[in-house]
Amino acid sequence: MNNAIQSIPLANLLIVFLPVAVVLGILFKWSLNAGNALYAMLRMLIQLLLVGYFLAYIFGSDNAWLVVIILAIMVFASSWIALGSVKPLRRTLYKNALLSVLVGGGSILFIVTQGVLQLHPWYLPQYMIPLAGMIFASSMNSVSLTAERLNAETQRAVPFEEARNTALQAALIPVINSLFAVGIVSLPGMMTGQILSGVSPLVAARYQIMVMCMLFSASGIAAVCFLIMVKPVFENQLATRVDEDNGANN
Repeated sequence: MNNAIQSIPLANLLIVFLPVAVVLGILFKWSLNAGNALYAMLRMLIQLLLVGYFLAYIFGSDNAWLVVIILAIMVFASSWIALGSVKPLRRTLYKNALLSVLVGGGSILFIVTQGVLQLHPWYLPQYMIPLAGMIFASSMNSVSLTAERLNAETQRAVPFEEARNTALQAALIPVINSLFAVGIVSLPGMMTGQILSGVSPLVAARYQIMVMCMLFSASGIAAVCFLIMVKPVFENQLATRVDEDNGANN
């Protein structure tokens, strides 16, 4: 298992776009918003090509400050995106989301990179940036699901403690399902990539165990931090909702 992963010639890469064209053709024929799907594919292509060149530059620069700046952008952007499910409350809750992603994702990133992997130097971009991307994305999704469910339960005048528990359970459903499915239904991206690059499946399995643990932890800690910090906001919203219901009944 020591063969390096083969490079894909551009001519060969074009082959995978043939079934994509088939699906787009069906969407167009059935009038199912093929333009949006085409735009998504083009955007994906451009984004991945750009990020490929960008990461190649970062990996070659060996600059700690550049890595820190990228991590900061990840945190600020993911915190804003996380509140897309509750746009009317976005500005009110942004600081809470930012701190939740920073605490939940940042603490797990530190533990994994400095404790488990013991990177040298500590900011080694080839590890730090991909792992940070996975961790902050998981934290972002967790906060997003938490905010959406908590807001929905509050709108139904559900008591905060009950709404909090429902929101936390909802936030953890995706990552818990992935824990059940990994190795049986799917081989996740990191493990698949390592196996394709010639790494022993046993070594790849250890890395994937690390990844699954870090995603579960980051999701849970970020969601719990968010729920603790936004309690006053949603309790006020709940009180307003109850008063409105009582006024309507009277």
